[in-house]
Amino acid sequence: MIAINTLGYAILSVIGRKPCTGYELVNYLDPIWPAKHSQIYPLLTKLEDKGLLVHEFVEQMGRPNKKIFSITEKGKEALENWMVKTPSDPVNRDEFLIKVYSSWVADEEKSIKLIHDRMAKLEESVTRLSGKIKKIEETQELETNSKNFGRYLLFHRKFRLAQEEKAWCQWVLNLLKNKKINIPLLSMTFAGKLLQYGIGTEGRFLCFILG
Repeated sequence: MIAINTLGYAILSVIGRKPCTGYELVNYLDPIWPAKHSQIYPLLTKLEDKGLLVHEFVEQMGRPNKKIFSITEKGKEALENWMVKTPSDPVNRDEFLIKVYSSWVADEEKSIKLIHDRMAKLEESVTRLSGKIKKIEETQELETNSKNFGRYLLFHRKFRLAQEEKAWCQWVLNLLKNKKINIPLLSMTFAGKLLQYGIGTEGRFLCFILG
């Protein structure tokens, strides 16, 4: 297999679905593997040097000329060979999570604002993704082998994750407003006895034998 990093395969996937310019790639990559122009342009050159992409030079009157990149058969083969391999474990880096983890240093009002701000961004994402999903459903064919099927799946995934995180944010707000955490008892059976576990005062671990 030709040595390509994950961003390279993301580029092949996007261009394989629809030929585009390097500038357009930034928006197209956002749902799957966000990247900056400074990362994309050098990689486009490398992929073209490997014979995985080709470009068409388009002259424009009154506007800068542009290169439109298309995938080659060699590029499709490389993408297919890579696609069937087991993916690496995901890496989740989100500054918001660090702030939540550090919320013990801030007062309740600031923590609540942090969660409200996140919910506002999530609501924007839900609205935007809902529009994209509706557009695909109204104008595109959704056969499982169509080039738009993968986009449809990813938009739905991001939409559902945003909704789930909104629910989590609301749960956090409820905890902050109640100013305490009620931890439910965990039950199990051992040697015919029903046991319940919980957290007592001062964080002590408790075990109750009920029968």
